[in-house]
Formats: sequence, structure tokens, C-alpha cells
Amino acid sequence: MPSQNTGAPAPCCSASTPMLHLPRVRKKAGLSLEEIADVTKISLRFLRAIESEEFEKLPGGIFTTSYLRQYAVAIGYDEAELLGHYTRKTAPSAPVVQNAPVEKTSRSLLDRWLGIPAAIDLK
Repeated sequence: MPSQNTGAPAPCCSASTPMLHLPRVRKKAGLSLEEIADVTKISLRFLRAIESEEFEKLPGGIFTTSYLRQYAVAIGYDEAELLGHYTRKTAPSAPVVQNAPVEKTSRSLLDRWLGIPAAIDLK
């Protein structure tokens, strides 16, 4: 069976973190970014980063969560959902290490330099 190429671009995000389409929600609420900036005092640059989900462009820490909360309230969006989405998109996935060999006689350079004796395995 031949594959069908629709010409549509590939999605930019994984299926586990789909885009929220925040600009659509904002426009449906009848608000412009400028109006939100006036009310929240969040710069347009950060508001654009939120809408395009370029969270790495936000200032970080408590500022980011505060900006996300204020933006959500301004457009009538669920704060918890937006913060959860932010967390899913920005939290690094933990690497899976399976049965990594552990050396029992491994000594650090500092231990050797200080003359700390190595543990003796008395099997």
C-alpha cells in the first residue's frame, strides 16, 4: 500500500505534549496581546513566548509561573492546565539506566592523593 503524502508539515511537538493553541483561546476571548500586557504588566516579548510555547525564553523560576498564571487568568484559561503543560514540556525526562556495572574497587583521585586505603573485599 503506497504511503500518502499530504504535504502538511510534520507536527512540531510529540504526541505526549500537544500544542495548546493559546492564541486561538485569547482571540476567542476578544483580547489582544497589548491589552493583556497593559493589565498584567508582562512584556509583549514574554507574552509571545508563552503563546508560542517557547518557555525557554521566559525569565525562569517564580517569574515564569507567575506569568503563566496571569496569562491564563487574563484569557480565561485553566491555570492548573497551563502550568501542567509547562511542566510536561520543560521537565527533562529521566534517563533509564539498566544494570549499570558498578566497580567495587573504584577509587577517586582524591582518595588516592590523600592516601585513603581502598576497601578490601574479603570474599
